[in-house]
Amino acid sequence: MLITWSREGKPHYASFDSGQTIAYISEDIGAQGLKPLFITGAVIMTVFLDLAFLSERWLRHKGRLARNEATSEKVLVSLSIVFAIMGTAGLILLSIFDTLRHPSLHRLFLLLFMAGYVLSAIFICWEYQRLGVHFREHRILRMSFWIKLVFIIVEAILAVAFGICLYKHITNAGAVLEWIISFIFTFYILTFFLDLWPAVHNKQAHGQETQIEMGTNDSTAVQNGHYANGKPADPRPFM
Repeated sequence: MLITWSREGKPHYASFDSGQTIAYISEDIGAQGLKPLFITGAVIMTVFLDLAFLSERWLRHKGRLARNEATSEKVLVSLSIVFAIMGTAGLILLSIFDTLRHPSLHRLFLLLFMAGYVLSAIFICWEYQRLGVHFREHRILRMSFWIKLVFIIVEAILAVAFGICLYKHITNAGAVLEWIISFIFTFYILTFFLDLWPAVHNKQAHGQETQIEMGTNDSTAVQNGHYANGKPADPRPFM
């Protein structure tokens, strides 16, 4: 969207304030000709992010990732998913109710989006801290914890600064902050590849263990005079 706006010559939209020269994502570009693209991108991005949350929970339950042993960890996971869904609803709704036609609703859904995902990140970061205590051998948990902690601190500071710019009508600075917040949020989404990657290795290891276990069971069955399917083994030697 930023590239498209730049290639079009950085046009001024009807939603621009006096003295504004930099376009906001949702308030300007996403409210004009690129609104269908903005809505589609918001839906796809947030739905896949929520699926990443659910996949992580399922993989931990199946043991493909470090398990949530304590009840408190499961509560933290549930809260992170709930607030992620809240953030999803906020982003999709703010993309539909643009600031040009629905300014009050747009600002409300913007707050819902930012608060939802920041709170979700706080709870998932807290979960990773607890997992890191129980599974100290998994360095990737500590790495993910620190990455998400940095995300929370930076995004919280930028969100406060963005809110001040909106309140005081410092339009250009606010637009720059919105773009920075969106790029950092994209990086946050990519961190889930780091979180889910160990499940790929564990799947391969689990498959090898299953094959070894099946081979052991078959050998035991033959030694006991039975095949794995329950039929008696032929006592004659192979020729």
